[in-house]
Amino acid sequence: MPRARRCLLRPTIAALSLSLLLGSAHAETPLFSADGYRIGLYRSPTPETLQGATLLDTRALQTLLSQTPPPVLIDVYRRQWLQGQFIEDQPHENLPGSHWLANTGDGDLTPDWQGYFARNLKALTAGDPARPLVFYCRADCWLSWNAVKRASALGYKTLYWYRDGLDAWQAANLPVTPARPEPFP
Repeated sequence: MPRARRCLLRPTIAALSLSLLLGSAHAETPLFSADGYRIGLYRSPTPETLQGATLLDTRALQTLLSQTPPPVLIDVYRRQWLQGQFIEDQPHENLPGSHWLANTGDGDLTPDWQGYFARNLKALTAGDPARPLVFYCRADCWLSWNAVKRASALGYKTLYWYRDGLDAWQAANLPVTPARPEPFP
């Protein structure tokens, strides 16, 4: 083989080898914990169903919000947490009337974050496990999927998943409000 051709093949072979190596390393990284929570690639396509929850689109959510009493809206979008406080690294908005339980959609929660989630749900529902709860984040975001699953494990019975979340709400030109996470004790 001519030398010029060999020189052109070496970078191609090296890139292909690196790609295969990275692909196999990525394939070995689990996406779900042993107890079934999504623990990686949170911003990726989500399923169209979730056992124990009713999937909502924007129109269905608007109908649900017109009922009395309305459901509790819970945003689980992430917020940077540093030295015991939320850090506002970028503005965040949510659906009017929402409660932002930041970081509670992660697949692995420490006992402190699990407690934050459980305490807030209990307070927001006045201890009523049948009170309707709507969880959301953004489109293609597993955080709200995890949060619904976690609420179900805590005994909440009337669960809704607004799968396309804030992105769908804004695409429908519906109002949003500036968001602040619920305080972390």
